[in-house]
Amino acid sequence: MRSIHVVAHPEATHHVEKVVGGWHDSQLTPAGRAAAVRIARTLRDQIPAGADVELFSSDLLRTSQTADEVAREFGIEPILDPRLREKSYGQAEGRPQQWLDERFIPAPADGDRMGHYEGIPGSETRGECAKRVCAAMEEILARDCEYQIIVTHGFAATFVLTTWIKMPYEALGSVGFLTPSGSITTLREDDFYHNRRIVSLGDLRHLNPQAALAAGGAP
Repeated sequence: MRSIHVVAHPEATHHVEKVVGGWHDSQLTPAGRAAAVRIARTLRDQIPAGADVELFSSDLLRTSQTADEVAREFGIEPILDPRLREKSYGQAEGRPQQWLDERFIPAPADGDRMGHYEGIPGSETRGECAKRVCAAMEEILARDCEYQIIVTHGFAATFVLTTWIKMPYEALGSVGFLTPSGSITTLREDDFYHNRRIVSLGDLRHLNPQAALAAGGAP
């Protein structure tokens, strides 16, 4: 049985400052750091003691800080990979969100959504982001390890998941998985049928244990 836990980093300074993230190297806020600790402890509870575990992370500060908390819990070193970064927004990064909104050209409902230029100099297309994230994910999946943890970003996480379920590149133009900041998504493949499942998507119960208890779930 292979299990993969995909973590979308928790609250970072660009969230509260209302500036564009992307490759802007924001760091976790105090609330984000506390959430990273909860994420690490939750993963420690979910993964058996003594299991073989690998940890991969985007190299941006907000993800590497999250990965550091997980690494401390498991006593392992994170492998930083810039291909797991969020989509680049070029000249918009670090600027007010309104600056981006005023210049952003949304992709058409049909046509070449993967190669669409959004109007921001230096920014990646959806396809460019997808190709690098998928390439990183293919290398991760080629490794022989029972438990793997991947710390990435909300937009990039979609391509981690599409690689997992072997969705072809041509189908990625309109797909999007909801993985909120601080969430954990659990992926699992069984050894008999080799079915790849998304066991839970964008789970936030570890950040709101009282809500989880009220819903009848584990904190």
